[in-house]
Amino acid sequence: MLNLANNSPALPAQQKFTLGGIEPLAIELWHKFQNKYIIQESLNRSLVSFQANKIKSIYRWYKYKEAFSASLVEYLFQYYKITKGRILDPFAGSGTSLFVASGLGMEADGIELLPIGQNIITTRNLLESGLTENDISRLKYWSTAQPWQEVENREARYPVSKLPELRITEGAYPEETKAAIEQYISRWREESHRIQTILHFALLCIVESVSYTRKDGQYLRWDYRANRSQTSKPFDKGEILSFDRAISAKLNEIIADLQPQHEQLELFAVEKMRGKINLHPASCLDIIPGLPDSCYDAVITSPPYCNRYDYTRTYALELALLGIDDQKLSKLRQEMLSCTVENRPKDLLKINPQWETTITIAQQQELLQAILQYLEEQNKQGILNNKNIPRMVRGYFYEMACVIAECKRVMKANAPLIIVNDNVRYAGVSISVDLILSDMAEKLGFCVENILVLPDGKGNSSQQMGEHGREPLRKCIYVWRKI
Repeated sequence: MLNLANNSPALPAQQKFTLGGIEPLAIELWHKFQNKYIIQESLNRSLVSFQANKIKSIYRWYKYKEAFSASLVEYLFQYYKITKGRILDPFAGSGTSLFVASGLGMEADGIELLPIGQNIITTRNLLESGLTENDISRLKYWSTAQPWQEVENREARYPVSKLPELRITEGAYPEETKAAIEQYISRWREESHRIQTILHFALLCIVESVSYTRKDGQYLRWDYRANRSQTSKPFDKGEILSFDRAISAKLNEIIADLQPQHEQLELFAVEKMRGKINLHPASCLDIIPGLPDSCYDAVITSPPYCNRYDYTRTYALELALLGIDDQKLSKLRQEMLSCTVENRPKDLLKINPQWETTITIAQQQELLQAILQYLEEQNKQGILNNKNIPRMVRGYFYEMACVIAECKRVMKANAPLIIVNDNVRYAGVSISVDLILSDMAEKLGFCVENILVLPDGKGNSSQQMGEHGREPLRKCIYVWRKI
């Protein structure tokens, strides 16, 4: 049995625990892959994020801020000639890659752990199958008549449900907004399951805009009007929309995006061209080992970054409305890929005993082990602002190695694996995620074809800006091919 706690190779003593000892290893790995790097001027941070989706019909409904854009997926499919067959996205998020592939006639399999991503994918799948005249009529009624505002005999006809909340979302809405949401939820009960699904989805799309909160990287940031204790400069998120205004606008947006499709005479011919979308609502570490060998023509994904972002916190409002309680939230957090300091180590060999060789490859990756040693030493000296950062970084790379190994197994020969990811920095050490993962991918049976680099790198975190300046970090798209 491998001891995952004791995973540091024997580096020369003078190289341990110092930035100076890490740099030569990073330079050596850089030289190994230097000719694979391509600065892609046509790429920008808008494409490699949700920003470009804000103006794209249908994709704009829910602002899933960790998503890449549909335009990026379209670009990559065209650039690497991915035009037919079956694709996999093991971190499907809001399903961008799945819907682009489906629109091109390909079958698309997605794996997504977070219920908010699952809901976006399943609801959109439902909506893209087309709406009836009655569906359109009912949605327009809800948008214009706003039946949740009815006062006469309201409580007798529609008993009001209490708004689902988590400990970390209590007090997230103005009182009138909370009451309006409760009336809205109660009032939709007489609608068909299909209309209820759409109304629920529209609610998920607007909860942030009507709340005191804003998604801000690692946590929910609270507006000063929530009257919570302020530990720093009070935060003003700007306008907080009224519920009635926000929900009607979202329903109108959905109707506007779908009605032209509904009115096309060729609708059924168009629908026949769409590829099937299959969603696995679970962790990819649990699902991929059960997928058959050599069945995918491409894998395209953007895993969580090694940046401490805790999606169970940032999406807490939505998760509460999806029936996730505090116990389930804690379980979700542990099932996620290790990308937050609250992740405990996973027993990877218990999940899949076949990963022993893969874990050994991660244990023998010298740059990674030097970084882990450095972070542990910084921890001992009390320099790290969170003692669990070394554990998170270790878990991230070991788990990603297992994901890469499984992707290789399920892909056809010569199929591309395309990954969008960021490099990160902790305690002054730049963690070259692109180099480390590419090196491990080679050892796992991939050829590194390209590493596409955005022209503009990402700056330091605010916590490290004063000491380490604005040295940019690479944001890359890795393109590996199965040998």
